[in-house]
Amino acid sequence: MSTLTVLYFASLRDAAGAASETVEAAAARDLRGLYEALRARHGFVLPVERLRVAVDGAFARWDEAPRAGSEVAFIPPVSGG
Repeated sequence: MSTLTVLYFASLRDAAGAASETVEAAAARDLRGLYEALRARHGFVLPVERLRVAVDGAFARWDEAPRAGSEVAFIPPVSGG
């Protein structure tokens, strides 16, 4: 089974109801598609353009393919004040 771990932060964690989940690596051909599939499942309101994505602790490009065994983090904008 080719799975990866997805990490959620802030509003994404709240919407997903979890800080992480395991998903099929082959569920999407790129990280953008993976986010869009999870967005549809969990009802995330943030579009991909408002997020950063990281794979195994390093920022990644949205057109990179998800790799089995990786840890993917979707990082929303940080609000401060």
